[in-house]
Amino acid sequence: MSAPSSAKPLVFVMLGPPGAGKGTQAKLLAKELDIPQISTGDLFRENIQSATPIGLKAKNFIQTGALVPDEVVLDMFFDRIKKNDCKHGYVLDGIPRTLYQADVIAEKIVPDVNFHVLCLNVEDATLIDRAEGRLVCRNCGKIYHARNSRPKESGVCDSCNGELYRRPDDAPEVVKERLRVYHEQTKPLIAYYKERGYLTAFEGDAPPDLVHAKLMRYFLDKEVSH
Repeated sequence: MSAPSSAKPLVFVMLGPPGAGKGTQAKLLAKELDIPQISTGDLFRENIQSATPIGLKAKNFIQTGALVPDEVVLDMFFDRIKKNDCKHGYVLDGIPRTLYQADVIAEKIVPDVNFHVLCLNVEDATLIDRAEGRLVCRNCGKIYHARNSRPKESGVCDSCNGELYRRPDDAPEVVKERLRVYHEQTKPLIAYYKERGYLTAFEGDAPPDLVHAKLMRYFLDKEVSH
């Protein structure tokens, strides 16, 4: 399925706590609609690797462990959506992250696009449990879970026989800190978009394929292409 070639580009914002599956769902939705997925991580990597002026600014903050300022993130974002592959729309993952970013996007982007915000709701305890049991293949990147999706052989990837490991950022204390930052900085966006009538919430604790099916049903039922 392709995004409609209507007068207004189709733009989705994925919201939800870290570990809720925003990246996975953004990627699936973008592929289904044949529009690009745009994430803060990708923006940082692309600009830093290309040594753009904006990327060099971001690199300075990242290297010191500081948050990249809103203005730098927005400069990267507005530069990215000028590219030809965004003319029919895009799926945003990790943007906006703050109310300031949301306000700027509301002013500069929202009036000219078909705008939708999809929020994945998952309880903190579930997210901590997910991360604590997550196992990742060092070779192919396939993800398992120590309790819910075990490999056939302990510590070995079913697909490529690569070694499975736990990522340092999946440690409970790291996940709890990321959730604290989310509740403080990003969760207010849920109320922000709900008040403006853009938000649709989904339960994000189902298997990824079922969550994706719900998102696509929303797309078809709401006829967001019109």
